Amino acid sequence: MCGIFGYAGSEARPEVLIEGIKRLEYRGYDSWGLCLAGNDRLSLMRRVGRISGVDVSALALGRDGSPLSGIAHTRWATHGAPTEANAHPHVDCAGRIAVIHNGIIENHAALRASLQSKGHRFTSETDTEVIPHLVEELLKSESDFTSAFLAALKLLVGAYGIAALWAETPDTIYVARHGSPIVLGVGKSSTLVASDPAPLVTHTRDVIYLDDGEAAILHPDGFETRTLEGTRVSKRVQQVAFSLQDIERGGFPHFMLKEIAEQPESIHNALRGRIVRSEGTAKLGGVEEDLLRRVRRCHIVACGTSWNAGLVGKYLLENLARIPTQVTFGAEFRYGHPVLEPDTLVIAVSQSGETADTLAAVREAKLIGAETIGICNVVGSSIARECGKGIYIHAGPEIGVASTKAFTSQLVVLSLLAVHMGRMRGMSLRAGLLFLDALERLPAQAERILGEKEQVARIARKYAQCRDFLYVGRLYEYPAALEGALKLKEISYVHAEGVQAAEMKHGPIALIEPGVPTVVLAAQAEIRDKMLGNTHEILARSGKVIAVAQEGDEELANLAHDTIFIPKTLDPLVPILSVIPLQLLAYYVAVERGCDVDKPRNLAKSVTVE
Repeated sequence: MCGIFGYAGSEARPEVLIEGIKRLEYRGYDSWGLCLAGNDRLSLMRRVGRISGVDVSALALGRDGSPLSGIAHTRWATHGAPTEANAHPHVDCAGRIAVIHNGIIENHAALRASLQSKGHRFTSETDTEVIPHLVEELLKSESDFTSAFLAALKLLVGAYGIAALWAETPDTIYVARHGSPIVLGVGKSSTLVASDPAPLVTHTRDVIYLDDGEAAILHPDGFETRTLEGTRVSKRVQQVAFSLQDIERGGFPHFMLKEIAEQPESIHNALRGRIVRSEGTAKLGGVEEDLLRRVRRCHIVACGTSWNAGLVGKYLLENLARIPTQVTFGAEFRYGHPVLEPDTLVIAVSQSGETADTLAAVREAKLIGAETIGICNVVGSSIARECGKGIYIHAGPEIGVASTKAFTSQLVVLSLLAVHMGRMRGMSLRAGLLFLDALERLPAQAERILGEKEQVARIARKYAQCRDFLYVGRLYEYPAALEGALKLKEISYVHAEGVQAAEMKHGPIALIEPGVPTVVLAAQAEIRDKMLGNTHEILARSGKVIAVAQEGDEELANLAHDTIFIPKTLDPLVPILSVIPLQLLAYYVAVERGCDVDKPRNLAKSVTVE
């Protein structure tokens, strides 16, 4: 959540810092701030709300005080309300040390009490403010700022990504990471820091990912990385895979609509180079064949949209590969004391690769002794590095808070994994080839669905003022129902519930009334007749039905009040197609209601705290 951006170099102007944190707006925030260092002083600005119409004239560093470095932050409130006093950066008593921080300092109350007893004055409710005061206190006994900074980090309990300035070294930024991502950017005459690569590509595509327990000291002409004990470590420079153009809207009114429209390409990218037709299987270079052969059970851990993808993955692995599979929320796995049988493979699914609960679940699984693989979008992310092996979905940068193309790409990768493991366990060559053929048709089929987006927009306008929606589905379409409901909740603030259709009579059917539309997902051939029965039950209670059906299903279309058709495909692949009109429906409802589609309230793109 939150966003960090820092720049060490002669171009550390307020406008550069503001541009940097504006590229992090998609992560979600409710306040922001920045600090410049130069001329032996710090200059601070903090504001509540969105970044707009910023007057930077107040950021003065005195006569001939050109800034030599600067840090900026977008805050999503945890400890303390979104107020100017609680916004970052936070400073020490003397106003000589400024700190921005992502994460949660769990022992902040004890540290605050100790520092207050030594005369330190606090001005905010945040956990972050203990950090500059702690460094200030340690400077009394340590030989230099770097030593005091590292000593302070050792006293912090919790998660953090930190960037700090000290007035006496105005061309230097001090950064550290433990559980919250930090990326360094290596420019020609500047060094940068951010919480993800998005704001860095304006300046450079050469990046370095800090690992947990590492710190770095940034100067305009380079950097040095150390452990918390002060030992120097060597880091490998990597290339960011995407360009500046990839993170621009490209003429679309919102990133979300752009990313929905990119799905034919992102689905193709998830498949590219991975289909081995001669053997009717998939090639997954990031995972050892021997590991996949000896697996007897799978346990998928994920959160949010990725959890919905994991639920589809369960059906895929069990039906195609005949491998018993369980799906658990990351936090439930971590705190639920899971029992993992021998030869269980833990599969962590996360778009960002930084989801705190999923990352903690991976670490718990490794502690138990299980093998882990990651299914992630972001190269070099924490989960990818923690697992050490896995499969990238290659969806490209996803800026909209509500995940769209990452979800369908996750389903494609889970499908490839399932068919590959299925071929290892008795799936016939013919069945494998039929499945791969259907996978290869998906990009063109997704394009056809997007060609009908105006029809979905008309349906959205018809129901946009409804206060409640139900989404119902069975088997593979049940996770799609959950995902459709989640999208509507996320961006339009309309209450929506995804329901397993067979469970309708066990309670949810009581919610059916004329003002509550129900989205009926009925594109699977195997259980289509069962869904017709559910449709009749809804209509008998005066409910409105929006059906998602296979092309040519006129019987269902004649029953429903509105129908969205998707191309025919194999049942296991239906959710990849059926979720696209659900994403469009949520988008157009949100637009009709005047919501901020790309930056929905209270939400963040990457949940890096518990």
